[in-house]
Amino acid sequence: MQIRILELLKEIKNIVEGKSKNRWITLRKVCDYTSLSESTIRRAVQKGNLKASCKTGKILFNIKNVDRWLNG
Repeated sequence: MQIRILELLKEIKNIVEGKSKNRWITLRKVCDYTSLSESTIRRAVQKGNLKASCKTGKILFNIKNVDRWLNG
């Protein structure tokens, strides 16, 4: 029980600090985060290597998918 409480507190702390793995970021932020160009990111999306969402009219990336893509 105590371990689960500590895990939840750590998750809350990460969300408050902006380190949540469930964040959605823009193409520009992905470029800043990865130090890669927009064309490289767009190519990865086009090839299906990097998942992105276009539901809002903007290309958005889940930070955990970006991390997964970077780590191979």
